[in-house]
Amino acid sequence: MEYKRLPHSSLDVSEICLGTMTWGEQNSQAEAFEQLDYAIGEGVNFIDTAEMYPVPPKAETQGATETILGNYLKQRGNRDNLIIASKVSGPGGKSDYIRPNMALDWRNIHQAVDSSLARLQLDTIDLYQIHWPDRNTNFFGELSYTQQDDNEQQTPIIETLEALADLVTAGKIRYIGISNETPWGFMKYLQLAEKHGLPKIVSVQNPYNLLNRSFEVGMAEISHREEVPLLAYSPLAFGALSGKYLNDQWPEGARLTLFKRFARYTGSEMALEATNAYVALAKEFNISPAQMALAFVNQQKFVGSNIIGATNLEQLKENIDSIHCSISPQLQLRLNELAQLYRLPCP
Repeated sequence: MEYKRLPHSSLDVSEICLGTMTWGEQNSQAEAFEQLDYAIGEGVNFIDTAEMYPVPPKAETQGATETILGNYLKQRGNRDNLIIASKVSGPGGKSDYIRPNMALDWRNIHQAVDSSLARLQLDTIDLYQIHWPDRNTNFFGELSYTQQDDNEQQTPIIETLEALADLVTAGKIRYIGISNETPWGFMKYLQLAEKHGLPKIVSVQNPYNLLNRSFEVGMAEISHREEVPLLAYSPLAFGALSGKYLNDQWPEGARLTLFKRFARYTGSEMALEATNAYVALAKEFNISPAQMALAFVNQQKFVGSNIIGATNLEQLKENIDSIHCSISPQLQLRLNELAQLYRLPCP
């Protein structure tokens, strides 16, 4: 396992990060403990969670993932060897059961951090991220940006940053990051932090995979020039890039079998055609389709860590082993050809 320093921080994170959003829904606490033991044994030191998890989100299970992780850290006593990341939810959707008002203001952010710390049984969260923006914009794969009324309800980013700064000063969080952001939001966080002497974001967590390379269009250059790396989530496109859903297969217990609402990577002919092409290419080069897809993400210079998830140990082992898979120049050429043929099939 290799480790990368997140610039503007003291965090040396493993190139593979263990995602947790299935714990408390598809995975029991015992299974989560098993995943953690294996991943940490393989050198993973970076664990990513959120107050909203598990997914799909619902009132009955909200916070269960952090609780499971907190129980693990207490029982194993290895917190000091790990980097723990979590997120505060923003307004929108049907998440008002978390808090009546989900604005990303001082009160909500402080309340969210205190609740997460209690569930995690920690004094400090290493990386605290804004899960999605508090404004009308495009995220979670939305297209067709629509200009909104100037009087739209939103929390100014400066207010969010000031609340996070207070938490850094109080020692409840060490560093801050953003997630599901746009180029405008990315730069605004950076500009306001510099102008007002507030903490600089050290990471951005957005989707990135062979079916969704939209991060490369407007975000990757900011990551490079401002030294704020991507924490890539959905590197397997919800498992679609493993090929297990091709030919109308719906494996028992698989995420997209259980939750048909997540159709971002399987809901169009273009998505299925592109997936089939990538899976065929991996087989041509005698590489596991999943490992090829993960290795593609691992090798990107703007990626700080690749957030993998799994519902069983077999998947977890294969995913972590992607660190030993390299993309040859010949394979990279073929991947580029497919990227031109299937341009952003799943933005």
